[in-house]
Amino acid sequence: MGSTTTPEEWPPDGQFPFDLFISKKYKSFWDVGNIQFTDSVGNLLFRVDRGQPRDSLARNTQSQKLILDASDNILIRLVRLVKGSWQGFMVGDTEEKELLFSVNRTLNTFTKLEFDIFLGDKNGEGAEADLKMTGSALKRSCTIYKGNSIVAETSLMYTLGFRKYFIPRNRFRVTIFPGFAELSLVVALVVIFFDKRKFWV
Repeated sequence: MGSTTTPEEWPPDGQFPFDLFISKKYKSFWDVGNIQFTDSVGNLLFRVDRGQPRDSLARNTQSQKLILDASDNILIRLVRLVKGSWQGFMVGDTEEKELLFSVNRTLNTFTKLEFDIFLGDKNGEGAEADLKMTGSALKRSCTIYKGNSIVAETSLMYTLGFRKYFIPRNRFRVTIFPGFAELSLVVALVVIFFDKRKFWV
């Protein structure tokens, strides 16, 4: 298990793996639900909202999502440009500031998905990806790599020795490993990986 933190101790010590627990919160039976990321004792750290288009770029896209902190401050705006291609923008003081990263899907089969992630304003053409993300949506698994090192990976809760309890199959744990402190980026990439999966959204 990763280290436990509270909002006052944020961010966690980068010397140890840190776990985020992912689930959905529903306000009513008909509610589509909001994805939430909490720490090991249930403190809300991040949540995902469906943003409304605020400019001509957003209005021409198929989808966008907002990554917010526990105080509802918008951290990242995710914009899907075309199927499998996303951009993430830093947001502060209600205004979009800069392009943080671009994501291009490179493989899409029934059993495997792969993505290249380019940090900053790289367009991906002829550039080497800074991060790679691979896994199987069918198996609810996702691993993010930086070179040969694992940055983060998801695990289904019901496979981690919790079988005597009822845990929904869309309840995830994502572990962020030492050496990578950009937790909001990991949150954004996990959301992109599982976008439009019926067990997730």
